[in-house]
Amino acid sequence: MAHESTPSSTPHTPRRGDGLLRVALALFAIGFVAIVAIFLTPALSDSEPGLVLYLVALACPIGFLLGIVAALRQGRRSR
Repeated sequence: MAHESTPSSTPHTPRRGDGLLRVALALFAIGFVAIVAIFLTPALSDSEPGLVLYLVALACPIGFLLGIVAALRQGRRSR
């Protein structure tokens, strides 16, 4: 029996915007974890959160904005 070829419009084909969305989700998640760590640091220890945590927390809004850009680009292509 011969294999039937799958059409090119299957939902599993990677699109260019999917990579941007994955980067946006990763940045958002990393930033969110840093924000949680900023709030937990004084509660769990007597020290202040370091500057590095505040800088890593900036990944959250950057990821959010990239997610919006990725969604707008994908929506424009589907029309």
